[in-house]
Amino acid sequence: MIEVAIMAAVALIFDLLPSIPVFNTSISFAMVPIFILAFRWGVKASAIAGFLWGVLQIAVGDLQALTFWQVILEYLFAFACIATAGLFAPGIRHALKNKKMGLAVVLIVLATFVGGFTRYIWHFIAGVTIWASYAPKGMSPFINSLIVNGGSYLGAAILCSIILAILLTTAPRIILARPSQGISRKGIEFKQ
Repeated sequence: MIEVAIMAAVALIFDLLPSIPVFNTSISFAMVPIFILAFRWGVKASAIAGFLWGVLQIAVGDLQALTFWQVILEYLFAFACIATAGLFAPGIRHALKNKKMGLAVVLIVLATFVGGFTRYIWHFIAGVTIWASYAPKGMSPFINSLIVNGGSYLGAAILCSIILAILLTTAPRIILARPSQGISRKGIEFKQ
């Protein structure tokens, strides 16, 4: 649980850094720590970390809140859904362990796009429903949300994929070296 809390805090710190502005949206690599947890520990740990990241954003006031339900949807639920990337964890770990770096990269990119999609689909829904009145005059809220949230999703997924593919193929121990039994008298035992 300490690792989950630390990674949620790192995601918040990354989110507070300036993003890359593109048209009416921005691109950030803040999901990287949640993806690392997803690949390292799977869905449960990364869902908790994503949820905690949303809570931390609310706590520090780094949010755009219109309604209570919008905050629940876009900050708690959406961020927890990044955890679907954890469904690919066994395959990613297996590929890294067996030094099949091409397969590892394909799975990392696929997992990142799936995890990002399950987050941004909720932002898209909020854009069509809750943020609809903020669409430019004459533009459908559906199209506006597709452009804003779709652009942010694609940019973030591409950026996170590049960072994760480079990081995890050059340092696979980030994913593979996991404590198996916790702390013992001899120190921490690691599972490879």
